[in-house]
Amino acid sequence: MKFHVSVFVGVVHFLSLTSGKAVYGNGISQRTFQEIKEEIACYGDVAKAIINLAVYGKAQNRSYERLALLVDTVGPRLSGSKSLEKAIQIMHQNLQEDGLENVHLEPVKIPHWERGEESAVMLEPRIHKMAVLGLGSSIGTPPEGVTAEVLVVTSFDELQRRAPEARGKIVVYNQPYTNYSRAVQYRVQGAVEAAKVGALASLIRSVASFSIYSPHTGIQEYQDGVPKIPTACITVEDAEMMSRMASRGSRIVIQLKMGAKNYPDADSFNTVAEIVGSKYPEQVVLVSGHLDSWDVGQGAMDDGGGAFISWEALSLIKDLGLRPKRTLRLVLWTAEEQGGIGALQYYQLHKANISNYSLVMESDLGTFLPSGLQFTGSDKARAIVEEVMCLLEPINVTQVFRAGEGTDINFWIQAGVPGASLLDDLYKYFSFHHSHGDTMTVMDPKQMNVAAAVWAVVSFVIADMEEMLPRS
Repeated sequence: MKFHVSVFVGVVHFLSLTSGKAVYGNGISQRTFQEIKEEIACYGDVAKAIINLAVYGKAQNRSYERLALLVDTVGPRLSGSKSLEKAIQIMHQNLQEDGLENVHLEPVKIPHWERGEESAVMLEPRIHKMAVLGLGSSIGTPPEGVTAEVLVVTSFDELQRRAPEARGKIVVYNQPYTNYSRAVQYRVQGAVEAAKVGALASLIRSVASFSIYSPHTGIQEYQDGVPKIPTACITVEDAEMMSRMASRGSRIVIQLKMGAKNYPDADSFNTVAEIVGSKYPEQVVLVSGHLDSWDVGQGAMDDGGGAFISWEALSLIKDLGLRPKRTLRLVLWTAEEQGGIGALQYYQLHKANISNYSLVMESDLGTFLPSGLQFTGSDKARAIVEEVMCLLEPINVTQVFRAGEGTDINFWIQAGVPGASLLDDLYKYFSFHHSHGDTMTVMDPKQMNVAAAVWAVVSFVIADMEEMLPRS
């Protein structure tokens, strides 16, 4: 970062992290970076106490056991479903019984979609029943289904080149998986692009790092002015098989049946609990995960684990009798899977107080053994977070990476608030993501203990430091 110094009145002066006092955009004089480092180092004993309680003490495995009880009781928690609302009510009661403060529900409106019965059968060149999962918000097919020849493509560019071939067909995307952010555009935009060239339906190769014949669902989006066509995901194995068949010149015919329906928006809630700050209660460090999931598996990994280590972070701090200077606010989001619907309404409700948010945190990439923390913010804030992460050396989780964004906290980050996400084994995460395999069997209690310790140490120290994280 470059620092510009000017002598004109009213211009903000920026000095380097290591030389003298720095003045930030809010006009508040800051201490030298060396003084900040010394302040953070004083939290060494507190960090060890949190780690010992979470990883080795009476709280070990607690987040795992709490999560297992919820997901075994309620199951998956699709936006608009009765199971999601049951889970929200259970969590509201759990947080109250845990002794947290200001436990309440904030009402929001969320999408309500149901997949219904669905099937996909290859009729030519041979009979083959395929595993299939409709994509979120997709329309259904007529009762008799859609039966059509298949056009297999590997990219949107190929679809455009072969557009005359697509009319009246079912487009199958066999896009390669290099990483999630590149591959997921085919899930989100595939139906629209296929409809633009006259396709009757679209099927996407599941966005997954590994497959054992497992379809992986997720949200897709229609576009105004473009016909809505049914869309679903198939397994990596079937997408690759049809690609091979097509390359040999075989004619492929599929019958797709989907009973999917969209309903009017449903009532739901973001679930909130706090440890109120002792000195600056109006200032906030937000820790979060989302309580909703897709309607397959148990939603244990995505994002039960993230929601429950966020709850565990506050539980650990409370159990140790700690009260940070700033308020620690837990938010369990609703309807994240539909595009951060609950989080957007939270942001709209609370953005007037944006200057009081020091850090927004979201765990939504798994709670396996953490690699470190992803962070987005100013260079000065990053340097502070790097020092905080040094407190986690006893469990060897000290790295700070780029890109701290998350669906539910992006609204705040884009407005300038520093943001952080937990990073762990993304290959494993996307092997089970949005599939029937997302169950408690994927979760590891010892790894969740470590993830909870990281989450608790970072959130507590940032909330208790004398000054908020500096912004750009």
